[in-house]
Amino acid sequence: MRQVYLNGQYLPETEAKVSIFDRGFVFGDAVYEVTAVLEGKLIDFAGHLARLHRSLSELDMPFSMDDASLLAVHRELLSLNQVDEGLVYLQVTRGAADRDFLFPAADTPNTIVLFTQKKKFSDKTPEQLAMRVITLEDQRWLRCDIKTVQLLYSSMAKNIAKKAGADDAWLVRDGLITEGSSSNAYIVTADGAIVTRGISNLILSGITRAAVLECARELGLRLEERAFDVAEAKAAKEAFITSATTFVSPVVQIDDAAIGDGKPGPVAARLREIYLARSRQAAI
Repeated sequence: MRQVYLNGQYLPETEAKVSIFDRGFVFGDAVYEVTAVLEGKLIDFAGHLARLHRSLSELDMPFSMDDASLLAVHRELLSLNQVDEGLVYLQVTRGAADRDFLFPAADTPNTIVLFTQKKKFSDKTPEQLAMRVITLEDQRWLRCDIKTVQLLYSSMAKNIAKKAGADDAWLVRDGLITEGSSSNAYIVTADGAIVTRGISNLILSGITRAAVLECARELGLRLEERAFDVAEAKAAKEAFITSATTFVSPVVQIDDAAIGDGKPGPVAARLREIYLARSRQAAI
């Protein structure tokens, strides 16, 4: 049985219990991170920790667990659950307190939960990864830069996409694509530029995004961090996404429009190859 971590204890998943008054349950007052695992090691872990602390700070949420302890828990769960490839989820809530919109006292203990998922994703071919997406209005709150557990609209978007026969959704605000339901979105223009939305409150600053853009710079590829609309996306030479759970995956169709020749393109394939090689080398 899978072992999980809850507030200082390693427990079988069936024995882990959280208070009904926990603010993560009552208000969605919680943040999270998800770290990919390759060959039993953590990918981009420092970046995930940095973003965790930023999310906590933006929500004025106290947190006392240090980075070394978080790393130790991640590694222990990988060992206990014999995870060679997969994911580690970390969720931190403001803790349990009587229901009140006002934050509880600053010394209220956090609820800290970690769990693993075994998942094979590194050996898939571009053809196996190819995605079809639909476009939907971005109806999320305006602080998408904070990685909270308030993922209801993202979940709704994925289900709408599934019902439409697609794999996922790209979200559109004021006529411009922001990002995928749980990923950053990119296009490759006819003249070879990689275009992705610039960092703002309207998108999540993806850790995989940062690493993949660095790979692109090392390859000498031209980058444009700017907004693009649906028409430009549909006319693109290539399209792809990045996230901690998919790395780099090609997008071959947006709504009813095939992207390029309707097959995975070489830019996304090369970036995925370079990113995986770098990640394996730098994993901890």
